[in-house]
Amino acid sequence: MELKQVIIAHKAGDPQSKIWAEKCAKQLEARQCKVLMGPSGFKDNPYPVFLASTTSNIDLAVVLGGDGTILAAARHLAAEGIPILAVNVGGHLGFLTEPFEWFQDTEQVWDRLFNDHYAVELRMMLEARLYEGKRLEPNPVSDHFYCLNEMCVKPASIDRMPTSFLEMEVDGEIVDQYQGDGLLVSTPTGSTCYTASANGPIIHPGMEAIAVTPICPLSLSSRPIVIPPGSLVNIWPLGDYELNTKLWTDGVLASSIWPGQWVGVRKADFNAKFIILRETYSFYQTIREKLQWAGTRIHYDNNHRQ
Repeated sequence: MELKQVIIAHKAGDPQSKIWAEKCAKQLEARQCKVLMGPSGFKDNPYPVFLASTTSNIDLAVVLGGDGTILAAARHLAAEGIPILAVNVGGHLGFLTEPFEWFQDTEQVWDRLFNDHYAVELRMMLEARLYEGKRLEPNPVSDHFYCLNEMCVKPASIDRMPTSFLEMEVDGEIVDQYQGDGLLVSTPTGSTCYTASANGPIIHPGMEAIAVTPICPLSLSSRPIVIPPGSLVNIWPLGDYELNTKLWTDGVLASSIWPGQWVGVRKADFNAKFIILRETYSFYQTIREKLQWAGTRIHYDNNHRQ
């Protein structure tokens, strides 16, 4: 990998993340690499400035933080084909990040990248747009929105907790109408996040599939469903006379949905690229550690595993 121009994003408000970002910047600049550095957080979005400030290729994004910081990077950088080295510095769960102990010897990390001693994991992403007009002749009325975890259609109100009424169709055919807290359209990556909390399926990230999961539906017959990656999911808000229904991408507000509009969700035309430093990376090990699986009340030794 060439490292001629690199983004370094650190978790806003986290001193440790900033210290490591500055250390990385000095080391890369000493290797004749141009560095674009800045904080990333709820009120800080450095990526549009980074992308607009250069006309040459960006070879890598080093993102230091937790899963929220990584999700923001993927939404903005995946479309540009920029690989992401995500490291858990100042984060909590760290589902999407490389463990910090694999990053502490940063000079060795740069050597590994220069010499192509790493792996690249591709993660499926989703895109969404708002439409209006005739169902068979939709007119897009918004920009593209992207997510690594999930698109969520649910209401939000300052003074109460409104119920949503949503109709979902897949490839033009009505599947169900949902009454409840909202609806999640998730990637395999997002299946271990909000979707898992809503009792949706956990899907291996090596697969390409879309999971649609109702959030607290007021019907025992409303169930999660896994559909092919080429499917088009349309979600129609029904009976929302107070304009509460909104589209959320990876937990961040994307847009309000006005009467007559609907949300179309499909697989994005690109994948997020993550640099893997671990030599024994395993999705199953990750969910065992992060979700604390294999934790029965009475522990038995498996003597058959010899």
